[in-house]
Amino acid sequence: MKGNTHRIAIPSILEVGKGNIDYIGSIIKKCMFKRVSLYFGEGIYELFGKKIEKSILSVGIDISSIGEVRNINFEEIAIQAFEIPRDVELLIGIGGGKAIDAVKYMAFLRKLPFVSIPTSTSNDGFASSGASLILNGKRNSVPAKTPYGIIVDIDVIKGAPEKFIYSGVGDLVSNITALYDWKFEEDNKKTVVDDFALMISKKAVNSFVRTEFETIKDDLFLKELVDSLTMNGISMEIAGDSSPASGAEHLISHALDTFVSVPQLHGVQVGIASYIMAKVQDHRYKRITKILQGTGFFDYAATLKMKKEDFKKAVEIAPSIKPNRYTYLHVKKNIDIAKRIIDEDEILNRILI
Repeated sequence: MKGNTHRIAIPSILEVGKGNIDYIGSIIKKCMFKRVSLYFGEGIYELFGKKIEKSILSVGIDISSIGEVRNINFEEIAIQAFEIPRDVELLIGIGGGKAIDAVKYMAFLRKLPFVSIPTSTSNDGFASSGASLILNGKRNSVPAKTPYGIIVDIDVIKGAPEKFIYSGVGDLVSNITALYDWKFEEDNKKTVVDDFALMISKKAVNSFVRTEFETIKDDLFLKELVDSLTMNGISMEIAGDSSPASGAEHLISHALDTFVSVPQLHGVQVGIASYIMAKVQDHRYKRITKILQGTGFFDYAATLKMKKEDFKKAVEIAPSIKPNRYTYLHVKKNIDIAKRIIDEDEILNRILI
């Protein structure tokens, strides 16, 4: 109702630091959980499973079951959810985006708290309440559960392939263009911006882009990346949708996913699309250019041989991905501007073929 404040779910546990993988048991014991189920992404148990088991059992917490997330098929995850024993008090998801999405949806179905332990930072999904699952052969966003806790080991993130860090960088800088789209939507009387969600999202990206670093493996850089992606998740929870962190640049990435034979990581596609949209909006593109150049994001993107024609097609399709939104790309002339930028921009000529 008008004038009312609204309740939001935020994590009760938020531990980001070096060596946390060895202390998961003591971290969750503080919250009085006695019986948990663990779910690992593919190949993750072999890397960290024994350490995590030992850490949990050593503090007197029982492990009811250990599972592996092999896919994100909606029906299979629902079946897994209802196989969870009734005495389980907490679900723990360890791995990349797919594993976290699966566990947060199982937690949603069973009304259980869950702890998110990402092993890479390819996007803000480890901190958000939405899940991306396969339904009828297509990726769909479904409501899920905001994490009760987020535990991140900087050393684990550092050990993941660099492409996941670049993807996280791309996903985070997109706040700049997404927020501009959100205000544009409000200015055109298509929505009402939640000012607090906007503030959190803006603080998240501004804190990150001002972080000094020598390499993307610097501890402080990775901690800022994780902290800021976590704030993204909270900003979306406050808003009740993805608008604080998702605008036309995300629609371009989702459009690419519909027709490119092998899509790149979501955050990589989003990062390039954010650069394009910043130019279309004529808004803070120098800031986006600086962070994407300085981190080596553009250099990495240039190795992927993504195609100009694919991005131009995606720009055309983008508005139909979410016809209820009203971003810059929902205005026809801006689609033409974006396509011209893709053809003529010096940086895009270097990284797209």
